[in-house]
Amino acid sequence: MKTLGHWLTAPWRRSLVAALAGALPVLAFPAPSLWWWAWFALVPWLLLVRAAPTGRRAAYDGWCGGFGFMLAMHHWLLPNLHVFTFVIAALLGALWAPWGWLVRRLLGGTPGPGRVAAALVVVPSGWLAIELVRSWQGLGGPWGVLGASQWQVAPVLRLASVGGVWLVSFLIVAVNAAVVVLVAVRRARVTAVAGLLATAAAGSAAWVWSPPPASSSGADGRVRIGVVQAGVVAGTGSPARRFDREEELTRRLAGQDVDLVVWGESSVGFDLGARPDLARRLAALSRQTGADVLVNVDARRSDRPGIFKSSVLVGPDGPTGARYDKMRLVPFGEYVPARSLLGWATSVGEAAGEDRRRGTAQVVMEVGDGLRVGPMVCFESAFPDMSRHLAEDGAEVLLAQSSTSTFQESWAPAQHASLAALRAAETGRPMVHATLTGVSAVYDASGARTGPRLGTDTSGAQVYDVPLAHGTTPYVRFGDWPPYAALAVLVVWAAVEGVRALRFRRSAPGPRVPPARTAHGSAARPGR
Repeated sequence: MKTLGHWLTAPWRRSLVAALAGALPVLAFPAPSLWWWAWFALVPWLLLVRAAPTGRRAAYDGWCGGFGFMLAMHHWLLPNLHVFTFVIAALLGALWAPWGWLVRRLLGGTPGPGRVAAALVVVPSGWLAIELVRSWQGLGGPWGVLGASQWQVAPVLRLASVGGVWLVSFLIVAVNAAVVVLVAVRRARVTAVAGLLATAAAGSAAWVWSPPPASSSGADGRVRIGVVQAGVVAGTGSPARRFDREEELTRRLAGQDVDLVVWGESSVGFDLGARPDLARRLAALSRQTGADVLVNVDARRSDRPGIFKSSVLVGPDGPTGARYDKMRLVPFGEYVPARSLLGWATSVGEAAGEDRRRGTAQVVMEVGDGLRVGPMVCFESAFPDMSRHLAEDGAEVLLAQSSTSTFQESWAPAQHASLAALRAAETGRPMVHATLTGVSAVYDASGARTGPRLGTDTSGAQVYDVPLAHGTTPYVRFGDWPPYAALAVLVVWAAVEGVRALRFRRSAPGPRVPPARTAHGSAARPGR
């Protein structure tokens, strides 16, 4: 009977197993939302990589696992990007190749307690470095960051208020590495247990160092925000019919004492400067509801060239002038990176035929009786730094206007909505995730959901009582310190490894020189 190790000697089989092992963490994210699985999901992948016969094979296992992880996290893109989804997954998966080599270097063979202790810090640091690199907007942004799988776990969300989603990712990988040691390295199990206890201690310390956001008191401690979700409106004339539907739903909010009404992304398909009739209809809605209306315009601008996605605030007298133009665009969905090189993607999928234009700065808007809100558009809610900067600039409520209607029957809407819980917990500010077709949800300043969730099968309007909070979280104060600390760890580890290698070379005995021979062929003796 063949053993598993013998079966894996075939390179293609090993690559397939690595890809499947790398895909396992996706089950911790919505829609499955098996959050507890994240703390063990990397174990099969780590066990495979540490047992690689060579460092080169370990790097390849890292690449294959990264490919599996990226493909599983973005599988809902397949109907739209087709084969290009595999290309993206392969390119991003390559980021895990050095990590695979690193895992084998630290956990391969029978590592002693010292090497295991280093692994429990260096291996998670390597993972965090990958998340930092792939979080660059040009590479698709931080969708599927491992720590985001914990969006509904209150104790872990407190950790996010200290070090953002990055700190959560670090601890998840550290726990997975410790479990691998417990399973496969008997001589270092004490070190692994110590690592697990240290992780638990760090989590406990977060409760002391980062108290929950302080709720504002009195009548000013809550605001009422109406979310309008049009639902799927497709076919000929859909922009006009969608506007009619949103107008009808907004009228239902009259008399409900709302402070702000929020429509989803691309809720208005016409530039309001070119369509003053629509601006007047929105102003009438503002007067009927007694609240400003925040819409999202996806159209060619009448006052400048190009197509913009913009959050536009409309009051009882028309557009107030408060406008935020989306800064971070979705690769291929809203622009094609290096279009001269990758423009062929438009012929094999539904990539953007024309690049949208970018905004230049974030905006905090003042609505109603002095309420300050910070809008974001679509997958900008995946970027921790954007919500952090809005909180720094005085936003009391974070808003994300989104639309995942293209991926309506996939896991994407639920994944997207869950990100708002992380951003709320990180900043200590409530967040409203308002979508065109679902999922819409609202979270308080601790990341707990408040009010009902509007699913992808819903067309309606809902009012949310949103509790305000004050104070500054450590994450807002200190920023993205975990990934940069991880980079420092990697630099220090590389320097130590370099010094050790240099010392080994110097201490290694030189080549043995055979004794010199005389003309008669006898060996010369020392001292003669």
